[in-house]
Amino acid sequence: MAQKYSVSKPSWVPEEKDEKFACSVMGGIEGIKDTTVGNINPAIQSGKLRPKRRMVLTEDEYVEGVANGDRMTLSRAITLIESNSPRHFKKAQRVLQRLLPRTGKALRIGITGVPGAGKSTMIEALGNMLCDEGHRVAILTVDPTSSVTKGSILGDKTRMGTLSRRPEAFIRPSPAGGTLGGVARKSRETMLMCEAAGYDIILIETVGVGQSETTVRSMVDFFMLVVLTGAGDELQGIKKGIMELADAIVVNKADGDNLTKAKVARGEFERMIEYIRPATPGWPTHAYLASAIEKTGLKELWEVMQAFEQMTKKSGVFQKRRDGQLLDWMHSMIDEHLHNLFLEDPVIKGRMPEVKEAVLGGTISPTQAVAELIHMFDVQRAAARQDDLFHPREDKGGGR
Repeated sequence: MAQKYSVSKPSWVPEEKDEKFACSVMGGIEGIKDTTVGNINPAIQSGKLRPKRRMVLTEDEYVEGVANGDRMTLSRAITLIESNSPRHFKKAQRVLQRLLPRTGKALRIGITGVPGAGKSTMIEALGNMLCDEGHRVAILTVDPTSSVTKGSILGDKTRMGTLSRRPEAFIRPSPAGGTLGGVARKSRETMLMCEAAGYDIILIETVGVGQSETTVRSMVDFFMLVVLTGAGDELQGIKKGIMELADAIVVNKADGDNLTKAKVARGEFERMIEYIRPATPGWPTHAYLASAIEKTGLKELWEVMQAFEQMTKKSGVFQKRRDGQLLDWMHSMIDEHLHNLFLEDPVIKGRMPEVKEAVLGGTISPTQAVAELIHMFDVQRAAARQDDLFHPREDKGGGR
């Protein structure tokens, strides 16, 4: 078995490649897993191979690295947050707690739209423009998780080749699935980590389908809907509840032969907006034209976002929205935590198979089954099993 990685050229290397082509195939090592969260390659564990970096970071190293803006440490801290291990959950919460005073200073922008609307291409063009103006930009893309394989493609970064090479930008694709809060908790905490690392603009791209739009709306300050021409008439547009969440509607791909159609679509969306309550009190939602390919309309969009920030901060709506988001986050975590406490209770776990069989057999109704299980649930017993998340004594790998 090979003791080190083997690197070879992929079969699709272009004949005339230049310095911008930087792809290779890594053979890997049998048995290696995610080293960030502690599953160590046997060769490294036996001492035959020396790792190029620390395999497990302490809590202090995470905090110091993120605070100093180190992108490698930030990536590993986000991996720690995304881990479903209870041990890693505790360590991640302590790291986040120590970094919390450094958060809250960035402008948070959510971007959604149907698949194929050009969200990723627009984000790259917008991100490059913001980096040119001296900003540090973090891009968080939320990928859908398969209900069959439980995996995610995480491929949005491939559409941001230029932006991903810029030191002022940080791009992180994340899966929507998982336990202990899923996209709601993990995306929020990833966003806070990026703010603690010094990024002053956070762009969050949704998967474009399902409930993720509502979730992302509850995390950001400004929410932008990217649409295409031919989206339907006024009535069809009003029926789309997503328009009620948008602070701006952007008709993308307004270039070439499509420019005339885009202008017509913009007029249609402006008429639709007249029948919808504004997503943010005091801020009128409007439709705009943009082309991510030709990079037109991007400066206008950024000026709109800056005007939005100034107006909402002056009126108090900005801080009121953030306060509401924090409380909503707390309430959702209470629901999630109680749900986990209930299902992980040993008495409930022992009784659950019989109750399920009785429900499926028609012996008792689902309502009666829930009442019986809740009657058996002991809150004090569940509370006794809980450890203090912010007390590191039992976490040997994360001492302070």
